[in-house]
Amino acid sequence: MGCHRSTATLVAAHDEDGSWGYYGQNQGGERFSKLVQINKSNVGDLRVAWSYSTGEWTRRQQRPFYGYTMQVTPILVGPDLIGCSDTGTVFALDATNGKEVWKFDPHYESATPIGEEQTRCRGVSTWTDPDLADDAACKTRIIQAQGLDVYAIDAGTGRLCIGFGENGKTHATAEGLKFPDEVLLRGPAAIAGGVAVFGSTVADLVRADAPSGRIRAFDLRTGALRWEWDPIPRQPTDPAAGGWGGGNSSAGAGNVWTIMAVDTERNLIFAPTSSPSPDFYGGFRKGDNRYTDSLVALDASTGRVVWHYQFTHHDLWDYDLGSPPILTDIQIQGGETIPSVIQVTKQGFVFVLDRRDGKPVFPIEERPVPQHTDVTDEWLATTQPFPTVTPPLVHLGLQASDAWGFTPYDRMACRKKISALYNAGIYTPPTLQGTIMLPSTQGGMNWSGGAIDKERHLLITPVMQIAGVIRLVPRPKDWNAGPPGGLPFRGATHNFFVVGPMEGTPYYAELTLLTSPFGAPCSPPPWAKLVAVDLQTGGIKWSVPLGTTAGFAPFHLPLKLGGPYSGGPIVTAGGIAFMAGSSDGKIRAFDLDSGDVLWSSALPAAGLSTPMTYSRNGRQYVVVAAGGSTLYPGPIGDTLVAFTLANQIR
Repeated sequence: MGCHRSTATLVAAHDEDGSWGYYGQNQGGERFSKLVQINKSNVGDLRVAWSYSTGEWTRRQQRPFYGYTMQVTPILVGPDLIGCSDTGTVFALDATNGKEVWKFDPHYESATPIGEEQTRCRGVSTWTDPDLADDAACKTRIIQAQGLDVYAIDAGTGRLCIGFGENGKTHATAEGLKFPDEVLLRGPAAIAGGVAVFGSTVADLVRADAPSGRIRAFDLRTGALRWEWDPIPRQPTDPAAGGWGGGNSSAGAGNVWTIMAVDTERNLIFAPTSSPSPDFYGGFRKGDNRYTDSLVALDASTGRVVWHYQFTHHDLWDYDLGSPPILTDIQIQGGETIPSVIQVTKQGFVFVLDRRDGKPVFPIEERPVPQHTDVTDEWLATTQPFPTVTPPLVHLGLQASDAWGFTPYDRMACRKKISALYNAGIYTPPTLQGTIMLPSTQGGMNWSGGAIDKERHLLITPVMQIAGVIRLVPRPKDWNAGPPGGLPFRGATHNFFVVGPMEGTPYYAELTLLTSPFGAPCSPPPWAKLVAVDLQTGGIKWSVPLGTTAGFAPFHLPLKLGGPYSGGPIVTAGGIAFMAGSSDGKIRAFDLDSGDVLWSSALPAAGLSTPMTYSRNGRQYVVVAAGGSTLYPGPIGDTLVAFTLANQIR
């Protein structure tokens, strides 16, 4: 469809000032743009410049589906924006007007409901082959995965790169699957060392012996599998095997389902791993379970572990590392500049490590954590790591006296609910009685992660503080696990309910949010915040509510109490943080000095994604994917929306 760009044009324009060539702007994921045309003095003049519909929502409605959301952040490759839909269709748009240049459709359809739920395309990756002539086909290529297939696509034409795999496509193997879609590759890929490195999704809560969450690296030219790395040590000789009782563990997962970061100078891939299967019970996997719930630095050329740091020992809470690591240089107040990696977590913690060796930049200490549970055959870690400089960005734990409500009636109802459940603070183990989790499995901080203000030395990150409940239930002898993936029902975000069979254990798991009869959280607001952390001192500079309760709280009141969000912020040298993601369906510009909202605009559907910004022909644009979600209230769609200053619209 549309016209095609020459590869020569792409190469010439790739390093244009104001580019956004990676999911996180650069390979370290800072999400910082040096553009200043849109700034604090004129951001109120932003208007819609163009919009583009992928057609994905119309396509989804034509066949049965389990869940849908739109979370893509496009990248700028030469004169074009390139992004993807949830079913893997890759599209290129003219960055000046949003007109479609080409589209590649892999004709992917998931085979199971769990596949629908896990299918997310948050972005694509690009690579330019230095050995090819500027006018050669596939000089610049787009690397994209869908299902277990990896594609290489010519960035100028949308055609497959014939020398990659078999006619432009290579296939990853995943052994021991009990149903299709139990494992799916997840991008965008990390690009380094001549390879495209992919994490994966592994179906949650299904079984104790889930498939491996191994990382796979494919040759960027040929598509050949160059190396794999399993986050669970299978051999007793592995240095981490002692954390599993000696190796040969039957557990699975530990996968990387979020975005990785790349240190090109040191040829390192930073892989944030997830929890081991089956998330909420670990009586059979005694030990700390390293390398799961860890930030692992891998040699990009070989997959060798260079160093690792574990943030949750023996995870029983699904406190996996969903947020992308951020590579940035930090000048400690009164001290040296340290090449650092920042990892924010679902627990609401901010950890800062030296990316050369994994040693803490801000101190971390092991503290005793709750040890009581009525699950008699569980194994518990006695301590967990806590950062000591930056305070938690969310409340940790919930007591009856903390109960909140719009009225005395729902406040009293919340107090009764809380009193009937167990909570001794952060890391209270799951129980048969029912354990309150604050933060919940949704965070804290989740996949959206944060952004770096490189001029003010700030980390800008959204956080959520809505309490959840986890209950383990002894498995009946006549247990029926239900449909593949074991997720018979998942309600809207304000009425979330999940059942996980955890086959191979004595229990199944029930997860809910802790809400009042009106459907509002029992935990005190704000239920979502945007927070600025000073990276020189570790202190919090400001914290403001993120979003309103419109469409979420009773009577649809637009109260400034925050609400569920999905998606992350970006930062510009114009003094602004742009953030959509809130369930009230707006994109906002925040003042980086104060956190004040300088501008907002309604979107055609909630922008549950991370924006990006770029410059073309002297104009700065801000683009966000606005598709909503079947798990959120409000409209659903498939639109990319671009904003620019009113006096720049032609």
